[in-house]
Amino acid sequence: MLPLDGITVVSLEQAVAAPFATRQLADLGARVIKVERPDVGDFAREYDRTVHGDSSYFVWLNRGKESIELDIKDTADRAVLDAMIAQADVVVQNLIPGAVERLGLDAATLRAARPELVYCSISGYGPDGPFRSKKAYDLLVQCEAGLLATTGSPDEPAKVGVSVADIATGMYAYSGVLSALLRRFRSGEGATVEVAMLDALGEWMMQPTYYAVYGDRPTVRTGAKHASIAPYGPYRAGDGNTVFLSVQNDREWEGLCRRVIGDTALIDDPRFVHNTERVEHDAEVTVLLEKAFAAYDADDLVDRLDEVGIACARMRTPAQFHEHPQLQARDRWRSVMTPGGQAIDALLPPVVLSDAAPAMGDVPSLGSHNESLRAEFARMARVLA
Repeated sequence: MLPLDGITVVSLEQAVAAPFATRQLADLGARVIKVERPDVGDFAREYDRTVHGDSSYFVWLNRGKESIELDIKDTADRAVLDAMIAQADVVVQNLIPGAVERLGLDAATLRAARPELVYCSISGYGPDGPFRSKKAYDLLVQCEAGLLATTGSPDEPAKVGVSVADIATGMYAYSGVLSALLRRFRSGEGATVEVAMLDALGEWMMQPTYYAVYGDRPTVRTGAKHASIAPYGPYRAGDGNTVFLSVQNDREWEGLCRRVIGDTALIDDPRFVHNTERVEHDAEVTVLLEKAFAAYDADDLVDRLDEVGIACARMRTPAQFHEHPQLQARDRWRSVMTPGGQAIDALLPPVVLSDAAPAMGDVPSLGSHNESLRAEFARMARVLA
């Protein structure tokens, strides 16, 4: 038995944040009914056509769900939606600001009729304040949260290469729904869960925010190097390839000096004695490391750093990640079907339950459950009418 067996989720969702949250719920056994616009569906279906003709975003975010096309403004379709919500444990929505209020599908309206309902609303900037009606997408929230001021080179900012604002938001929505369900199990009361993208990514931005505000230091972009820990980043080996390493404390710095650089005088050098000093003299640290690393090719350097106990890595491409030996050794891939009827590899969820495998169902085509869901909820629709 999976933890959410018997839980029904109705989701008025699109794009990334809400679908990411509800996919986690589906993996844990919840029944997730995805409500989509007739004929066009979730617009993330058309972001690209790279996965056997389907969107890479969509197949990542929507496995294990049921898809129904509903025109919410149509009387008959609205009756079907109302019938589904009447049986739901959880409603999730991330429609444009103000849409659910205009449709009478907001938390206050639905929970007035069913106080036990868990209602999760995802927005860009929250339900009030001057930005409440502003549209929000991942890169734009990265800008507003200050993230782009921390990523990229000194000359040019760069977005994070994945939808980090959406992912953060989806994970907080997911954990918020789980928390509300746990409380409901104890008290019988539902909850209204609000998650704003700015708040979610803002939580992840607190370290550089504290560093800038209380350290009274301008925020700088440091490329692939860490802005406040050194040495931590990419360094060139003797064969011209790059190895990433991270020194987290003075003990590790001492080990690096003794056993890799081969110069114990650097341990107590005032320029490098603690992390704060090493950050201030990072350019000099880099010169010292790359001079020592010139004696190694990249593979030998990784072996040496591992032997000494210095955390390190080689940079892989996403395609190389797919073939990562650690994932292969731990059997972390499963096969799921795409809307076109072809199988793809899907990575197991990060949380491993010792006695239950995640559901990991197939990715639905648009409206693939129209007939079955309409038949199932038709009688309830008539009762509600």
